Amino acid sequence: MGIVAGLDSSPDFTRIVVCDTETGSVLRQGYAPHPVETPQGGGRPADVDPQAWLLSLGEAAGGGLLEGVQAIGVSAQQNALIPIDGQGIAVRPALVGGDRRAQVAAADLIDALGGREAWAQAVGCVPQASSPVTKLRWLAKNEPEAARRTALLLQAHDWLVWQLLGRPLRRTTDRGGASGTGYWSAATGAYRPDLVELALGHQAALPDVIGPSDAAGMTPEGLLISAGTGETMAAAFGLGLGLGDAVVSLGASGSVMAVHPEALVDQTGMITSLADATGMHLPVVTTLNAVRALRGTAELLGLPDLEALSELAMKSTPGSHGLVLLPYLEGERTPNLPHTAGTLVGLRRESMKPEHLARAAFEGMLCGLADALDVLRGRGVEVRRVFLLGQAAELPAVQAAAPSLFGAQVVVPQPADYAAIGAARQAAWALGVSLGTLDPRTPPVWQGAVAQVLEPGEDLAVGQAVRQQYVSVREQIHPGAFRA
Repeated sequence: MGIVAGLDSSPDFTRIVVCDTETGSVLRQGYAPHPVETPQGGGRPADVDPQAWLLSLGEAAGGGLLEGVQAIGVSAQQNALIPIDGQGIAVRPALVGGDRRAQVAAADLIDALGGREAWAQAVGCVPQASSPVTKLRWLAKNEPEAARRTALLLQAHDWLVWQLLGRPLRRTTDRGGASGTGYWSAATGAYRPDLVELALGHQAALPDVIGPSDAAGMTPEGLLISAGTGETMAAAFGLGLGLGDAVVSLGASGSVMAVHPEALVDQTGMITSLADATGMHLPVVTTLNAVRALRGTAELLGLPDLEALSELAMKSTPGSHGLVLLPYLEGERTPNLPHTAGTLVGLRRESMKPEHLARAAFEGMLCGLADALDVLRGRGVEVRRVFLLGQAAELPAVQAAAPSLFGAQVVVPQPADYAAIGAARQAAWALGVSLGTLDPRTPPVWQGAVAQVLEPGEDLAVGQAVRQQYVSVREQIHPGAFRA
């Protein structure tokens, strides 16, 4: 069949991989940072001119990188919203990222529909500051003239696909991207235009949601462009996730997602019901505290980095001599305890040693993520394997404790551009369907990620005892937190 390309336009850069359509082997790669100025004081900008994404795409594709490519898939940062006017021009820079400005708007929207349960029922997710629907509310309240001119709503991957196709009259998106907007339901597979109006103050055109193996169109040069999707869905597709697989992402905060055959409506709002890039679903549970708990502990102990914290933790033993850390340093979302603080329990003379506190930080972080896994398991989601992502996944203290605390096989993939690879796999699927060589219901089988596989083995009983110790402390300090 030939070769295909996947491009991932993340918040900071564009990365392109060119892959063999049969095996998924990466043949060539390109990279370019977005030409975006860093705000004073650091961090990421809340507003970005989407032309910056095109500029870095062009740079990343330089030097003949795309020569011979037959199809392109696009993955892009989620939650970026580009409001477009009636002439097809952005009315303002794209609203991107977490966007703390929109926190009040999120609370307004939740109240306007009747609470968290009403949103969970309507679209499978509760508005956050980062949600596109929340950004619409912020726009209506703070830039009413821009809101009034908004006639079309696109996300980052929608906009990039549209540009690559030469800005045709038809605009498209996919289920994965649509499921994170706050105005499309993964359960019903339909938009909720009334929620757009609730947020923006009037109706706006929305892109057509096309199937996972559909093509969005052909470029003027004859390149097939696939549906595209959000980064999370593309990474899951690039990793080759299937039923029984979950992903635990270790960032400053944490997230747990799993492949499931149906959308989960969660009245508590703890589960965000996303769609994946294959026609299945990706229920997601997030925690506010993951690696930030490790960094805080390292600072407290005067250690230079997480590697040193891991080395120290390995000098302790499972259970940390009775020390238990509830790592709710920024409040917590799972369980829903937004105004709480972290708790350290079990201080005795023999437990008051740096290595035990170091171990308790790792166990507390992983037990908090195991709580999130249990939210999914409690709704019938099968978890046989847990893919562990993020730099902290390489730490010996994480790898030693995770399999027994999660009660499952843990897979630690080698670092790779999984979102770009997933976008390329989607391109290969759409190309194969267009040529009649692939089934539109079955994606191409590519080589799996190269990974370390860790089994709970004989440590399972010890790990579950540590987990029970954590749960007992959580119930004592925050009784009924998961029943509220």
